[in-house]
Order: sequence, then C-alpha cells, then structure tokens
Amino acid sequence: MPTLRKIVVRDFRNISLQELSFSPNVNCISGNNGEGKTNLLDAIYYLSMTKSAFPGPDRLNFRYGSEGFALGGTYAMENGTQSLFSINVSDKEKKLARDGKQVTRMADHIGLLPVVMVSPGDIVLVSEGGEDRRRLINSVLSQMDREYLAAAQGYNRLLAQRNKILKDDAPSPELLEVLDLKMEPLARKIVSARREFTTQLQPVVAEYYRLISGGGESVSIEYRADSEHTPLSQLFASRRDRDLALRFTSSGPQRDDFLFLMDGHPIRHAGSQGQQKSFLVALKFAQYSIMTASYGFSPILLLDDVFDKLDLGRISNLIGMVAGSDFGQIFITDTDSNRLSGIVDRITEDRAYFDTVKGEFHARA
Repeated sequence: MPTLRKIVVRDFRNISLQELSFSPNVNCISGNNGEGKTNLLDAIYYLSMTKSAFPGPDRLNFRYGSEGFALGGTYAMENGTQSLFSINVSDKEKKLARDGKQVTRMADHIGLLPVVMVSPGDIVLVSEGGEDRRRLINSVLSQMDREYLAAAQGYNRLLAQRNKILKDDAPSPELLEVLDLKMEPLARKIVSARREFTTQLQPVVAEYYRLISGGGESVSIEYRADSEHTPLSQLFASRRDRDLALRFTSSGPQRDDFLFLMDGHPIRHAGSQGQQKSFLVALKFAQYSIMTASYGFSPILLLDDVFDKLDLGRISNLIGMVAGSDFGQIFITDTDSNRLSGIVDRITEDRAYFDTVKGEFHARA
C-alpha cells in the first residue's frame, strides 16, 4: 500500500514551510483549534486528489500574501519502490509531477494514492443539500473506477455547454437535442455506478454504525435518481420549457441525492449530534472498507478531530476498530495531546507525535 514517508509543504494555508517525516503506521498531530492541524491533513489529501477536501477555489489555500503553494510527498509504493509526487499551484496553472516527470492529465493520478478523510466539516453531509453528498460519492467512485471518472468528466463538460446554450438569447433546439443524446450514455454509467455503490455501501455503514454506537437505532442510505427509469434525453425533452425558463439544466445526475436515514427518518432531524457524528464516521469507515477491498490494500486514513462530540463509549469502540489489522497508515488530529497519546499508546508502539503551533509542526520524542 502507498504510505507517505515525507512531506514538504510551502505556503499552504497557514503553513509557511515545513518538512516532516512520518510513521508508516499511526501519526498523531496535536494542537489548539486554528493552529494548522487540519491544514496539514488537507495538504496530504491534496497530494492524493489534486484538490482540497473542502470546496472552493485553489486561491483559498494560498498562504496570506503568497501567490501560490507547493506540495511534495515521498511515498513508499505497494510494489516496493519509492516515488516523489509534487504539485505546484498558482493563479495561472497547476502542475503535477511524479519523480520529476510532469503528469499531463490529473485524471491519470486520481486513485494512485487512495485516501479517506474524516473531518468535522463532514456534518454538511447531513445538514446541507445534495451537492455535498454527490461530491463525496464522486470522490470515492473516481478513485476506484476510471470509467466512472471519465463519464463524470465528460458529462460535466457537456452539461456546461448545455447550460451555456440555455443562457443564449435564442437557444438552438437542434444543439440541445444533440447534447442530450451525447449526455444520455454518460448519465447511464454515472447512475448505474452510484446505484451499485449505494447497494454495496448500505450494509457496511449499518455494521460500522452498530460497532461504534453499540446497537440501538438502525441507519440506512437510499439513492434517488430522477433519470433512473426514464432515458435522460426524454427527461430533458419533457423539461425543455422549464430549463429554458430557468436558463439551466434542472434534471440529470447533477441533481441526484443520497438520503441518510435513522430508523427510516432523515438523520438530520432524527439523530442527536453524537448519533450524526457516529453515522458520519461509520460512513467514512465504510468508504474505507470498500476502497480497501477494491484496491487490495488500505488507503491512507485521515482522522481530523474525530473524537469531538463522541462519548467515551463511542470513542472506545472507534479506537477498537482503528486498532484492527485492516487499517494502514493513519493520521489523527486532536486538541488534547494527553487523550490522543493515551489512546494511541495502547494501540501501537509504531507511532509519531507532532505538536502544532501557528502552522509550525514539531516532532515529539
């Protein structure tokens, strides 16, 4: 499995310049809120996905006063070799390289360094609209399935063209029909993969939730796609007048949603903060489990402030799962260094500790 041995971070968020070496097992990053713990985990995520774990333009990741940022990671690869991946980002361009050779297509890199991140920001998955849930599912499927990634990229390019035509003063019906026919097979691939993944995900999430919560309530996931039973070209045709009035495409995979339920009710209404956090951790661990099965090795696991809003019983259950042999390299952040070391020291002797102050990280003996 790919493991991150060393990272160099320059001008990323509040991190000016840092070079850190990591344990191939468990890495613990402690510090108060706002010091930079999450920024380091996001830099690791960026090296895998060529984008931040959080929505927004790349400029939001520039350190104040800088004109870009650079990331470099030395990885031990699953075949026993070692590779250096680097990304340089500015307002004008984004350059990705492996061992000094430029990678021309970012899509060729996605999935090479699989990663799963659990963070407090995941709460939007239950509190906000479907866009965040689609983004999560897309990130998982894009890492595991290159055909899905190609279909999603192709569909989004055509969707942008369709929306541009809809904004014209006199939209061309002929052009819309051509685009509709081109988008349909791509939409079928996207919907089919999402449906299959949801079916695969559902029982795994339920089992992880049971392990974390100790039983009681049950959780489930449902996928809703308006183009599942109607060909997309027919759906577009039936809503053509509506789209022309709205001046954007109102149906298709970009409007699909995933319902997160507890005992049959939306978890955003039925679940407490602790139950929602337990569900989100279960969801990410299920993602991790499915990706591990798909790859044949474990992704890098980033656990950002994962103990927040969990009682001691749930924390104990969670750590018991992380301590299992199925997990690979793990990065954990916490504001309480004593709590973190007390938990991790019981799991393994192969670990590294870092203290964080104002974007600077110091290894602890």
